[in-house]
Amino acid sequence: MKRLSSFLQRARGRKPSPTQPEHPSPAPPGQVPAPAPQACPPSQQYNIQAAGATLSVALQNQTTSSTVYAYITGQALDNNNALFLLSADGRTPYYPTSPGSVGSPLPQNCAIALGAPGNTVTVTIPHIAGGRIWFAIGSTLTFLLNPGPALVEPSVTNASDPNANIDWGFAEFTFNQDQLYANISYVDFVGPPIALTLTTVNSGTQHVSGMPANGLDQVCNGLRSQNSTDGKGWDQLIVTRNGQNLRALSPNQGMVTNANLFAGYYDDYVNRVWTKFTTQKMSIDTQASYGTVSAQVSEPSDTLSFGGSQFSKPSTRDIFTCSTGPFATGSNAETNAIIPRLAAAFNRSTLLVSDTFPADQSLYYQDPVTNHYSRIVHAANLDGKGYAFPYDDVQPTNGKDQSGEVHAGDPTLFTVTVGGGNASVNPPKKEL
Repeated sequence: MKRLSSFLQRARGRKPSPTQPEHPSPAPPGQVPAPAPQACPPSQQYNIQAAGATLSVALQNQTTSSTVYAYITGQALDNNNALFLLSADGRTPYYPTSPGSVGSPLPQNCAIALGAPGNTVTVTIPHIAGGRIWFAIGSTLTFLLNPGPALVEPSVTNASDPNANIDWGFAEFTFNQDQLYANISYVDFVGPPIALTLTTVNSGTQHVSGMPANGLDQVCNGLRSQNSTDGKGWDQLIVTRNGQNLRALSPNQGMVTNANLFAGYYDDYVNRVWTKFTTQKMSIDTQASYGTVSAQVSEPSDTLSFGGSQFSKPSTRDIFTCSTGPFATGSNAETNAIIPRLAAAFNRSTLLVSDTFPADQSLYYQDPVTNHYSRIVHAANLDGKGYAFPYDDVQPTNGKDQSGEVHAGDPTLFTVTVGGGNASVNPPKKEL
C-alpha cells in the first residue's frame, strides 16, 4: 500500500521512486511484516484534489450469514502514525498503548457487527496509512498486541493462530489528505469475496467487482484441475474446514507451509529464457526516467545484463515471492525499476512470446509453466481484476489495469462489500 507515495508523485508530474513488493517475505508466526511498496503502474493523468479529514465507509454484508464482523486497522496519519483500530461503534478511534507482554489481548472491542445479509453499516475513518478492512464470517477475529505497541494480525500460514479455522479476508487502503487509494488483494490467499465501490464528487464512480459468492470454489476447482494436468501440487494450496473449501493460499504462502512445494517448478522455463536472450536482446520500459533499457545474457557470467544492472537466474521461490534472489531491491534505483517488470514477466510467462516488456495482456499465462494461481484467480473475478502476486499492477503504458484498485482525490463514500452476493461488473446503485 505504500506505493501510494509513488502514485501521488506521478499525479503531480514527478517521476516515481523505485518500489518493491507489497509482501517481500513472509513474517514469522505471531509477527506482522512491515508494509512495503508495490510496483508502479505507468504514468497517467489523475484528478488530485484535497480529500477531507474523515471519510464515510459503507460496510455491506452480502454473505448468507447474519454473523459477520468487520475491523479497520492502520496507522493514524494525523496522530503521529500511531497504531489505529476503529472501535465497534464505527466512530471512535482506538489507539492501543504498549502492553507489558507479548501476545496480550486487545482490551477494546473493535468488532463491527454487520447484521443480516444485505445490511449496510456506515462507519467513519480518519486519515490512515497502511489500512486494512478485515471481514470475518461466522465468528469474531482475534487480534493481539505486542510491546511497541505492535498489532499481531491473523495469519494463514501459522497453524496455531487462533483464527486458523475462521473464514476471513481483507481489502487494503490508504486515505490521506490527497486521496483514497484502495485495492482487493490475493497476494497471500483467496478468502471471502470482496468488492469495492468508490463514489466521488467529480471523478465518477469506480467499481472493482471481486468474485461471485462461489468464487473460492471456482479457484479451488481450477487449482485441482491444473494439478490433474501437470501434477505440480497446485491442489496443496487449498485449505479446507470440515470438508469445505476455506481458503486458497498463493504459491509464495504455500511454500511457507510446505518448503518442498513447487521445488524447481520454473527451472526449465528460466533456462529457456536464458537461451533465448543469449542470442537476442530484450527491452524493458521502466516507465520512469530511465526510459527503455535493453538486456542480453552475458557469457561467461551467465547473467542477464542491463548495462549496470545484472540479474542471475531466479529460482521458483524468487519468482513467486518477487522479492528474493535477483528480485531483491537495493540501492540501485534503475535496477529497482526493472525488477517489477521482469518479475511480472516471469509470473505471467511472457518472456518467450515477446521481446518487449511489459507485454500485452493477451500474452499472459500462455506457457504451460506459469503462475497458474494468478491465472485462475483473475479468471474467477467478474472483471478479471485483483492483485494475485506482488507486482500484478505492472502493465504496459495505457494498458488495462489488472490490480483491482480504486483511487480519487475527491471521495465521498467508500463501499466495501463482503460475500459476493449480487456481485456485478456494474457499480451498485448509489444508495448502497
